[in-house]
Amino acid sequence: VFTECLRFLQPPSSPSPFIPLRVGDRGRGICLRLRCAMYKILQKYFGYTSFYPLQEDIINEALGQRDVFVLMPTGGGKSLCYQLPALLLDGLTVVISPLIALMKDQVDGLLADGIPATFINSSLSYNEIEARRRSLSNKETKILYIAPERLVMPEFLLFLQGLKVSLFAVDESHCISEWGHDFRPEYRQLKLLKERFPKVPIMALTATATPVVQEDIITQLKLSDCMVFKASFNRKNLYYQIKPKENPYHQLLQ
Repeated sequence: VFTECLRFLQPPSSPSPFIPLRVGDRGRGICLRLRCAMYKILQKYFGYTSFYPLQEDIINEALGQRDVFVLMPTGGGKSLCYQLPALLLDGLTVVISPLIALMKDQVDGLLADGIPATFINSSLSYNEIEARRRSLSNKETKILYIAPERLVMPEFLLFLQGLKVSLFAVDESHCISEWGHDFRPEYRQLKLLKERFPKVPIMALTATATPVVQEDIITQLKLSDCMVFKASFNRKNLYYQIKPKENPYHQLLQ
């Protein structure tokens, strides 16, 4: 069944290496056809044959066009949760990221895997930005990384509204909370996403958020009836021990 499903998904005459699907079903289940497509892309573009804990459920929510909050440790596979559905959804996935270096690293990795991705930030010249905007307008890009400061610019918002956006992924979403340790005021403006793009689902992701911060993120981004996924932060390769403080210099040397 799995082999036949994959053959059905992408016939030889298909002009695109990806599998664009128009997902409108609000049901909680996921059809066999879509699940087969997920595993095919997982192996072909990311080199895995199985998902990390919670990844498949999170991707299911995104493909069902539902808002979702993800709390997952560094190295737990957060990026795949929006990168994989980006190749299944019929439109553009916009990733809001606060760090230029992180954007470049992510995009370089995606391009190396054959996934059409790009970023727009202050490190680019005017001509480079215009070239990337043309590529977006021509539907040649599946994933766009952008900083929150540029996203909320009126001119850029207008440009984005002219594109078919299928998903917003807010990385490092704890930056939106005044209760968090890394608050960035410009993240607060992301609440306008639901005003300008009411039908586009939002995936908020972070590796660090207390219960108060989690609630603040969900409230500020106006996530509607969203599923909350919390992965285990237990690392089997790490050992924790608490000792009384006695001669700390000597203890550090030990």
